[in-house]
Amino acid sequence: MAQMTSSEKPHWSPIKRSEGVTPAERYLKRLCDSTFLTLWSYPTVYRDQRSGTHTIGKEVCDLLVVFGEDIIIFSDKYCSFPETGNLELEWSRWFRHAITKSAHQAWGAERWIRSYPERLFLDGGCTQRFPFSVPSRQARFHLVVVAHDVARRCAQELGGSGSLMIDTDLRGASNHCIPFMIGDLDPRKSFIHVLDDASLNILLQTLDTISDFTAYLRKKEELLRSGKTIAAAGEEELLACYLKDMNSNGEHDFVFPEEFNCIILEEGFWKAFEKNPQRLAQIKANDVSYLWDRLIETFNYNALNGTQEYCWPAAVTTIETTMRFLARESRTRRRMLGRAIEEILASTPPNIRALRVIVPSKIGYPYYVFLLFPVSPKHSYETNRTARLNYLKACCQVTKTKFPEALDIVGIATESGIDNQSRSEDAVYINARCWTDENDRTARALQQELGILVSPTQMRGMEREYPDVATSNSI
Repeated sequence: MAQMTSSEKPHWSPIKRSEGVTPAERYLKRLCDSTFLTLWSYPTVYRDQRSGTHTIGKEVCDLLVVFGEDIIIFSDKYCSFPETGNLELEWSRWFRHAITKSAHQAWGAERWIRSYPERLFLDGGCTQRFPFSVPSRQARFHLVVVAHDVARRCAQELGGSGSLMIDTDLRGASNHCIPFMIGDLDPRKSFIHVLDDASLNILLQTLDTISDFTAYLRKKEELLRSGKTIAAAGEEELLACYLKDMNSNGEHDFVFPEEFNCIILEEGFWKAFEKNPQRLAQIKANDVSYLWDRLIETFNYNALNGTQEYCWPAAVTTIETTMRFLARESRTRRRMLGRAIEEILASTPPNIRALRVIVPSKIGYPYYVFLLFPVSPKHSYETNRTARLNYLKACCQVTKTKFPEALDIVGIATESGIDNQSRSEDAVYINARCWTDENDRTARALQQELGILVSPTQMRGMEREYPDVATSNSI
């Protein structure tokens, strides 16, 4: 992370994230770290509470994801499903302990965060505050209850994956009397997404970016609270329909005829989707996209451990603001960005400088500047890093003159040469909303002095979410 031109190396105290208390919570952490990435995923968050003359921490939720205006609250409970021989009674008892209590925890966490977003802590002693600001009024809350041990019993009784069935005719927790069937726990409050072991794995491993995951939750909530009767054999059946259809805005959505007031999704949509040749080709094509994840996590690691160099202002919030642009990209977009980095690294010798600018695919997304800068053996590490940083900043300034409409510009730089064993990375962010005539004159002078983007080569391409394959069965 680099927005300074000196060799100063600021440090801050490490951010100590909990590992989770129970095996289920630790497993949830691993899944969420992979999907939402480590800088935005925090297990076992607390609030400060007075007890006599002391302050003690009371758990707010089992895992909290804060990503800009999107806040995901996870309430994770492992309750053994009873074995009494009376299924209806077993379901009632299990539902009360595993679902109802977890839902109340999630709603309580939402109320607290809306009211006291500055009073969140990462430890029970309330000594380490949540590392960056948490929005409250403008936040979009997504509440997720994870209930363990039910998928096993559901599969045993009904067959299939074990995913809980969905029926919107069930409204209110007291009306959930049919075993393994979930509706709307309280239509007056924020919607609760109930996931079991089976659906948790499917959702977090399929929608494995913050943007893809939250987009699905929003569309699902809209569908289930649309007033239509929706019945599905499992969460994955809903997901399959969502992933194969697009609305008029080019977004994944649940696209059903308006005149349909009752929609029933039987088992089989998900199995057909995951075996479709285009889906299999998508999974293979996505391999390169995880290069983008690893790049983000390189910065995240140093941010969480307080070891980031050349950062100004010297705070984790500086890194978080910049990395959030990278982490907001969808899996398909990351595929294209990862390939761009892979290609420029492979095609640039260690002694050559290379520059590439990637324009956004959506309004409001940033322009990316990728810079490869050769290391001079005649100069020190600090001198090389400072020179590269200054050149990267100049490239970002010049990018604004080439693309006047650009509002957010993110620059990423590293050493030239694909086999560099001591690679380092710099990042620069420019908020170009207040770009002045003086800024423009400075940028144009740098362009002429350094020869940046004087005669750029333009390349265009399109990334298909589902690659074309020789099949008559398209998604």
